[in-house]
Amino acid sequence: MLNSIMGTEITIPSFLICTAVSLVLGILIALLGMFKTRCTQSLAVTLVILPAIVQIIIMLVNGNIGAGVAVAGTFSLVRFRSAPGTAREITSIFLAMAVGLATGMGYVLLACIFFAVIAVVFILLTVVNFGQTNASERVLKIIIPENLDYDGLFDDLFQQYLKTYSLDRVKTSNMGMLYELQYNITLKNNRLPKQFLDEIRCRNGNLNIVCGRETYMEAL
Repeated sequence: MLNSIMGTEITIPSFLICTAVSLVLGILIALLGMFKTRCTQSLAVTLVILPAIVQIIIMLVNGNIGAGVAVAGTFSLVRFRSAPGTAREITSIFLAMAVGLATGMGYVLLACIFFAVIAVVFILLTVVNFGQTNASERVLKIIIPENLDYDGLFDDLFQQYLKTYSLDRVKTSNMGMLYELQYNITLKNNRLPKQFLDEIRCRNGNLNIVCGRETYMEAL
């Protein structure tokens, strides 16, 4: 039932069937990736086309070890030409590649069943907000000049406006002339007070301040 439709040779009908299934599933993967989240047009188009591209590559390799090694090297080079994405974007890309691998080997029914199972689980986990952090939890990044001692610099402000806070990372930038402090904070309510940021700006010399939820800070 789940056997491959590919024989010993690639035929035009089998190629067209696999390509059609790859494109249809690619569209569904793009729609799944856009479910309850923002998605760029370039990522959506990539998710549609990627299964078909992987499919034709697998068909051309067709058991050739040398070609397989060359393809693996090509995919490894793509990593260094790509901007880092969120975990959800990377998951969608891997799903598109898995579908392309299945259709490239002729397992079109298996690809459809696999996508259906993943889609149901994906939507269910998204709807129930599985793994979502508290809405009042944020990541705060503050830039300060090198002449300021960051130890305890904002503690009184944090105690006034926040429930909890912790300094998780300190990074130098601009040839060591600036420090970037990254805090995990919990607001007293879900709103970020403007006065809180204004008071921080008064102490860090009006340098950059970034505050947001962890999901959106991953790409920064």
